[in-house]
Amino acid sequence: MIARLSPLLSGFILLSALVSQTLAAKPNFILIFTDDQGYGDLSCFGSETIKTPHIDRLATEGRKFTSFMVASPVCTPSRAALLTACYPKRVGMHQHVLFPASKKGLHPEEHTIADHLKAQGYATGCFGKWHLGHHPEVLPTANGFDTYFGIPYSNDMNHPDNKGKPKGGHAGMDILWKDPESTLIKWKTPLFEDEKMVEWPVDQRTITRRCTQKAIDFVKEHQDDPFFVYLPHSMPHIPLYVPDDVRDPDPKNAYINTIEHIDTEVGRLLDTLDDLKLTDNTYVIYTTDNGPWLPFRHHGGSAGPLRNGKGTTFEGGQRVPCLVRGPGIPAGTSSNALTGTIDILPTIAALTETPLPEDKKVDGLDVSDLWKGTTEESPRTEFIHYTSNGHLEGLRQGNWKLLIKKPRPRRNQNAPNNEAKPPQILLFDLSEDIGEQTNLAEQHPEIVARLQTRMEALDREITENARAPWTTE
Repeated sequence: MIARLSPLLSGFILLSALVSQTLAAKPNFILIFTDDQGYGDLSCFGSETIKTPHIDRLATEGRKFTSFMVASPVCTPSRAALLTACYPKRVGMHQHVLFPASKKGLHPEEHTIADHLKAQGYATGCFGKWHLGHHPEVLPTANGFDTYFGIPYSNDMNHPDNKGKPKGGHAGMDILWKDPESTLIKWKTPLFEDEKMVEWPVDQRTITRRCTQKAIDFVKEHQDDPFFVYLPHSMPHIPLYVPDDVRDPDPKNAYINTIEHIDTEVGRLLDTLDDLKLTDNTYVIYTTDNGPWLPFRHHGGSAGPLRNGKGTTFEGGQRVPCLVRGPGIPAGTSSNALTGTIDILPTIAALTETPLPEDKKVDGLDVSDLWKGTTEESPRTEFIHYTSNGHLEGLRQGNWKLLIKKPRPRRNQNAPNNEAKPPQILLFDLSEDIGEQTNLAEQHPEIVARLQTRMEALDREITENARAPWTTE
């Protein structure tokens, strides 16, 4: 005799089935975030020396964004903006990068992409460089991620005091590249798993491959559930290392070798999605934290047609390559509309049909229609430019970009003729001058005045409503 299920048990089973169907219907997200990669360092963005067929696949099967901005030209503030949809100053993470002795980090009360998706039942994993605080209270596991594997700050930083580092510059990097064992002898960069240091020093030759493998394992483990993978590679930030089995011994090819190794690892991750039949329901976003570190020459990248690179508010420092592939994204398309990393969280919220918290003001905008190609107009019409130290320096509005660069303070303030120099005022029309070569400030003083007034008003609002970072003090 078959016992009948009670109405309560039947209801529970039905509810469980509905929850499972709802979760299964939600799209997955993979965010690949490289370090110091230039605008011109992918084949699909014009590189003639670097071959990136797997990353290029994202352009062929998805959408390329050619006017995609990061909120700072250096690591820490750029990453804070990516995860919170805020200009770094709004979340107190604007004053350059964190070091092993730093006593602050991204406040765990901030609402990150991981927080947003975890609240919906997503599995969330971070595999790579964090650089938003190395203290347990502010590691990824305190900011919405279920698990973490990676380095807590840049790969040219030593635990615990950042001392004892090898010779720098491109010549110093040549020496390190010629000696792969230097990763274990010359550096003391730690590797964390969740909140614990598990390797010191980390073997940087294998870090790109190992983080990718962790991401692949995570995807396999959660293939039946919605997941969010944040894969912030520590490369191609110097010092450059790749596995011995793929290494080109010529240091002149170090950067090329490193990017092509990243491309291979991206290919492994994309193949995993194919094998598990997850490709059609997974958004893959590929971008980088800021422009190339040009003084390192062949250990740094290329900004392509853009001016300057990392550490500057010129386009080469803050305009970066971006590719998006996923459900509803038109294949093989390109957009030059203004958008950036601060728009990713609001866009993910729209794609998952979940509102952002009302008590946390953000600067990002929902650009899901731009991703899907249903419009060619971005809701973002302006973008504030802050220096690597968080000082207001410019504003883009439409195709106009204003930069007001104050001179650096002189070391000897009492020296003769030490009068303060006036700021350098630069105005560019990016629709005609992507390389920022022609200063139009004198021809258009009214535009300069309008943009300056607007950028100061925007900055004033952010400053007045800024939230404090987490700190040990």
